Amino acid sequence: MKSYFKELFFTLPTRRAFVNMTPEVEKCLHESGIQEGLLLCNAMHITASVFINDDEAGLHHDYDVWLERLAPHDPVEQYKHNGYEDNADAHLKRQIMGREVVVAVTEGKLHLGPWEQIFYGEFDGRRKKRVLVKIIGE
Repeated sequence: MKSYFKELFFTLPTRRAFVNMTPEVEKCLHESGIQEGLLLCNAMHITASVFINDDEAGLHHDYDVWLERLAPHDPVEQYKHNGYEDNADAHLKRQIMGREVVVAVTEGKLHLGPWEQIFYGEFDGRRKKRVLVKIIGE
């Protein structure tokens, strides 16, 4: 069995954003040479997420509005976590959207369903963060 890992880095200029990282993950899979196995992709920061869904602007807008309703950024005083930071809402948004995805690798390709893409979700941006890609298989 082979093993491969790579860290991808994101520095987004906005507090919240969604980035389709499927092409970067596919590049990692190609670099790995693995044809059959599993790929793990996870955010290595507690205010960011990795998830799978459709790459459609309306859906991304709806996510942003929905998440902001569930865990509004303002007023920051509403959160006990915000004693020295203003990102309690980002922790909650990450919890909802998830930490990682696992995708099957079949015949050297990501075994995704129709319309499925892998996304990086940023909820407390404007600084460098990393995502781990780990692939095991043959």
